[in-house]
Amino acid sequence: MKHPEAPAASARRAEQLAARLPPLLVAAERVAATVAQGVHGRRRVGQGDSFWQFRPFLAGDPVSRIDWRQSAKSDRTFVRETEWEAAQSVWLWRDASAGMRWRSSPRLPEKAERAELLLLALASLLLRGGERVALLGLGMRPVSGRGMIELLAQAVARRGDPGTLSPLPPAAPLPAHARVVLIGDFLSPLDAVQAAIGRLAAIPVSGHLLQVLDPAEEVLPFRGRVRFEGLAREGAALIGKVEGIRADYQARLAAHQEGLKAIAAAAGWSFATHRTDHAPETALMGLYLALAPDRVRGRAA
Repeated sequence: MKHPEAPAASARRAEQLAARLPPLLVAAERVAATVAQGVHGRRRVGQGDSFWQFRPFLAGDPVSRIDWRQSAKSDRTFVRETEWEAAQSVWLWRDASAGMRWRSSPRLPEKAERAELLLLALASLLLRGGERVALLGLGMRPVSGRGMIELLAQAVARRGDPGTLSPLPPAAPLPAHARVVLIGDFLSPLDAVQAAIGRLAAIPVSGHLLQVLDPAEEVLPFRGRVRFEGLAREGAALIGKVEGIRADYQARLAAHQEGLKAIAAAAGWSFATHRTDHAPETALMGLYLALAPDRVRGRAA
């Protein structure tokens, strides 16, 4: 027997989700449409049904795709993947942890809001080009078709408790030669970032890191006595004269970003930064073109 309050609670959650999704989708589609005007379609010429590789079975794969002969050789279940599927699959991830729930001004979006906007806008562009998209870490099977953007938005909206979420991407079974786009602030220690990227790069997959920061995190504009409180249980720090540490802070951030760039380069990935006071279209264009360097060179030629 269901608890009598369950339907009401379920209805409230549905209303909250419905209230949030339309603006997010509208904004993402608007940003995607703006960028789409400046680029050509990037539908790849695939190899039809030519066999590419076996990959682990993922939630959402039809049972008919299972290769029983290959699966019988181990304790894992495998499906056959074609060259077209491998080449056109992109896994997206954004940091939804507590550290992303911050903005320095009511006029700016939270870092998490900007990350979600960019993720959905990129998904929209990729789906328009006929590519397949999935969210990393959910066991989701890559999907194609314009109708899938709302399903992706619903999955993004179900963040969970930010305090329990990791600021780094999870280890997940992915097919070799797939592509991954990771969006977050990446302010974790460099050794932790390197370990997370290393796990994905070893598959191997190609990837792109986009660091999203609030402008105050770059310039530290505060003055005088300021108390800084962590969003992820890091505790608080009281600084008597913030302007006195500004130069050292900016130097440490620059060194951290150079470290992120080096980690990405060592894996054969790209790295870029984006501030929430800048237009999202610029960051989206960079991500979109980074996923197709061969086509960029072809247009330039």
